[in-house]
Amino acid sequence: MGKYRIRVATGDSLLAGSSNLVQLWLVGEHGEKDLGKILRPIRTREVQLEVEVSLYLGRLLLVKLRKHKSLVGFDWFCKWIAVQGPGTQGEAFFPCYQERWREREKGKDGAEGPRTKDDPQNQFKKHREQELEERRKVYRWGFWKEGLILPIAGNSQWDLPRNERFLEDKDLDFSLSLAKVLKDLALKGTLDLTNSVRRLEDFSKVFPRGKTPLAERVRNSWKDDALFGYQFLNGANPMLLRRSTSLPSRLVLPPEMEDLKTQLEKELQTGSLFEADFSLLDGVKPNVIIFKQQYVAAPLVMLKLQPDGRLLPMVIQLQPPRNGCPPPVLFLPSDPPMAWLLAKTWVRSSDFQLHQLQSHLLRGHLIAEVISVATMRSLPSLHPIYKLLIPHFRYTMEINVLARSNLVSEWGIFDLVVSTGNGGHVDILQRAIAGLTYRSFCPPDDLADRGLLDVKSSLYGQDALRLWGAISRRYVEKMVSLFYKSDGAVKDDPELQAWCREITETGLQGAQDRGFPISLESRAQLCHFITTCIFTCTGQHASTHHGQLDWYSWIPNGPCTMRKPPPISKDVTEKDIVDALPGLHQARTQKTFIKFLGRRQPVMVALGQHKENYFSDPGPQAVLKQFQEELAALDKEIEVRNAGLDLPYEYLRPSMVENSVTI
Repeated sequence: MGKYRIRVATGDSLLAGSSNLVQLWLVGEHGEKDLGKILRPIRTREVQLEVEVSLYLGRLLLVKLRKHKSLVGFDWFCKWIAVQGPGTQGEAFFPCYQERWREREKGKDGAEGPRTKDDPQNQFKKHREQELEERRKVYRWGFWKEGLILPIAGNSQWDLPRNERFLEDKDLDFSLSLAKVLKDLALKGTLDLTNSVRRLEDFSKVFPRGKTPLAERVRNSWKDDALFGYQFLNGANPMLLRRSTSLPSRLVLPPEMEDLKTQLEKELQTGSLFEADFSLLDGVKPNVIIFKQQYVAAPLVMLKLQPDGRLLPMVIQLQPPRNGCPPPVLFLPSDPPMAWLLAKTWVRSSDFQLHQLQSHLLRGHLIAEVISVATMRSLPSLHPIYKLLIPHFRYTMEINVLARSNLVSEWGIFDLVVSTGNGGHVDILQRAIAGLTYRSFCPPDDLADRGLLDVKSSLYGQDALRLWGAISRRYVEKMVSLFYKSDGAVKDDPELQAWCREITETGLQGAQDRGFPISLESRAQLCHFITTCIFTCTGQHASTHHGQLDWYSWIPNGPCTMRKPPPISKDVTEKDIVDALPGLHQARTQKTFIKFLGRRQPVMVALGQHKENYFSDPGPQAVLKQFQEELAALDKEIEVRNAGLDLPYEYLRPSMVENSVTI
């Protein structure tokens, strides 16, 4: 009994408010009170209400909301609700996680609790179960291709839960920018069909005007062996290189190359021999584009690490050996320049395929989607781990649906211009599933397994370790310690255990045989798992996304397709290289979409910089603030380091790492 003061905050996006009335309930230990349809949300406004309640509610537990529609239903973007009155012990803060409330035929209830501590009397149990039951109806697992991990159900963005759709600012920027690039492609691309590339320099016709300084450097220096090797360490795809522990069995050295064998064995003994093996591409069926056969190779590159940190290629084998066939040609730096350049160009095209499909799409986008869908299906909004993770799922489901329906779909961009389109790309993804080990998603383990921990010129490795450490020690461990006081508390949390199983057994389709856990037995194990989830959705994606504009704007450095088969002799001219590279129309299409997807996003939230107060207690808020300070210090350290480098590495600067997978 008594007077309650209620404050309701609506978001500031263009369509955040609603003309529909909202009904409120206050739910306490001893009952609940229907306050009626007393709220009409207004954009950017905080509405304050005062109500008299005759019923004794006891300690306030929940606020329930139901938005009613009249002739037309409008979304409502609710930020938070605060209540002060009998049983609140000051003002109780109810974060609403920026959810939109749209009325279905029977209405939708939303409940948010004032705290996330243990619930010995099961006062929240009913509401948590109801929320998850409703969520599982909306967040359903879908199916894309046989043998792949599961996506969210839905064939277009319109099939997604409304809360997972782009807000107006993101939607407007994405739509207008896409319309512009498609218009430009239609106008200029039509002319390209009647023109051809005659010299390598002719690719300047499609070199973007808004190029980055590094892209310009690539155009001028793409033939250099040092830049070729550098990309395996710090380029768009730093995930393939590994230190050699023996000479690869596929590397067949003819008797006349004894000197090369001696050099390789010497580098092997000193620990400075590295390899990049593209065997995953072996046997992939290449595309046919406008009735013309395209080609795919599965190269092996052996490289040596110099004392000054440069990584230089020693030998390139473009295809594995075949039974009954002569050994494949080995290309060397001492070969005629055009032959050596063509071999390196084939490697760059193969790296384009594995980067876009294995490292970027699968390990970045699709894994992040599994984590986000499993979280929405398994953890209620009261759960502290839900609150910890939810900022890292923003826009991921919609951008992935758009990718599946436009980039890697039938008649999508891959089918139109990429050598692995028309089914080859799906084959690669299916093969790559075997490499999705738990250790490979944790930089300390992955870099150790690939022998890169002590490679000082691996700037990706250095920054990945530091960012992982900041997320783990400065953020996740401190957050977990606030809510789990013992290992037993972790083991006895049924929602947490269900979440872990949902990711590993369902979303990842039985990944426990690749090291992913199906249960969480300790606080340390929980922290490691959460850190893996956050790093995958942020740093891992950033490291394979940001480099596209830098490294692929100059088409010969990352060709999307090859139009001639791999060379079997070293009698190569510039014309042979030009004829093998993408045609002008293919090159312009590649440039157009690389520029669109690789541009800096105007609607961007950097890692840890979300403004929403998902936690209402001061403890978690203090941890987030300390994390933000740690990220700012790390960002400054990388900036200072980069100032002294010939080629700065910025892809894992915290200010450039987005808080979720949004593009």
